[in-house]
Amino acid sequence: MSPLPLSAALLLLLQTLSLLLPPSHSLTCSSQTFTNNEVYANCLDLPSLTSYLHFTYTPSTSSLSIAFQAPPPQTDGWISWAINPTSAGMAGSQALVAFKASNGSMTVQTYAISSYTLPAPGNLSFEVKNTSAEYSGGVMRIFATLVLNGGMGTTVNQVWQVGPSVTNGVPDKHEFQAANLNAKGTLDLLKGEATSSGSSGGARTRRKNIHGILNVVSWGIMFPVGAIIARYLRTFQSADPAWFYLHAFCQTSAYAIGVAGWGTGLKLGSESKGVQYTNHRNIGIALFCLATVQVFALFLRPKKDHKYRLYWNIYHHSIGYAILVLGILNVFKGLDILLPAKKWRSAYIIVISVLGGIALLLEAITWVVVLRRKSNKSTKPYDGHNNGRQQHLSS
Repeated sequence: MSPLPLSAALLLLLQTLSLLLPPSHSLTCSSQTFTNNEVYANCLDLPSLTSYLHFTYTPSTSSLSIAFQAPPPQTDGWISWAINPTSAGMAGSQALVAFKASNGSMTVQTYAISSYTLPAPGNLSFEVKNTSAEYSGGVMRIFATLVLNGGMGTTVNQVWQVGPSVTNGVPDKHEFQAANLNAKGTLDLLKGEATSSGSSGGARTRRKNIHGILNVVSWGIMFPVGAIIARYLRTFQSADPAWFYLHAFCQTSAYAIGVAGWGTGLKLGSESKGVQYTNHRNIGIALFCLATVQVFALFLRPKKDHKYRLYWNIYHHSIGYAILVLGILNVFKGLDILLPAKKWRSAYIIVISVLGGIALLLEAITWVVVLRRKSNKSTKPYDGHNNGRQQHLSS
């Protein structure tokens, strides 16, 4: 048996996760920093155009400080974020537009859009101050403070957009793909929540959910189950060699599902220019590498009586525990990024707690079996080999 009980590893991990993991939205916000070092109370992953909105709302002054971030289609493109006091679309929106000026510096202009034709820059229906913009890593950012009119309420219509180019200081038309047409929704300033009225954002969200489900099932559930099978079932002679085939099937299936989840994560990362969840990404890469080595170890497994079997066992158990701990840890980091309903996080905690409880119970049972087996051997006067040896010596 390996030196550290599997149940102890699971329970220790569960006890430390609550201390190590940040609040549910902090990982998203901390992954995006700004040159002005401003910190906002809320951070939202908008459902289309790989856009993000950071904001702080002060009800007493109706003041809304925002940082909007999105990648323009081209280096010389533009980005825009707007509030529409009258409807849910572009017509009637009060827009902030950022792009590179002719001298190469970033600029922010305001447009009161009354129709689907872009007017000249002008004042908005509410006060706007402290406007600025920046560009780095293929991503543009707009900073501003809006003093909203009292009659607008605390739930507003928001519209955001990106465009490919600017001609003579005037933003050119944006694309009319589904992602562009669905870049709108409502923003609850008090709750810090946003809803989307489009369907393209739903497709992106579905890809994120698929990525999350694949990795929860593989790294977060199947690998721990496979480890429990290997550690405890092999103690019972009647389970040999069935435990090995169950263990191998469980781990190779988990590896296949995990690789699919890892691949979807790489795809999502390539679509999120300027946004990286460094810790989650690095742990995912480490998991893939360790699991690949672990799976191929099946082809290098020495026989039980081989002189190198002990070293193979040490290597196999060490990597297995590393995958177990990193897999569960990365599931929680992924939950911090996806921000699903609390019931899903609670459900996973329950599943892992149940697995930990099962492992703890099996740990006690297997130790009883092992101790009884040793006791029976020690009370047996002679086995066949020793009995024959004694007769030979006495003759």
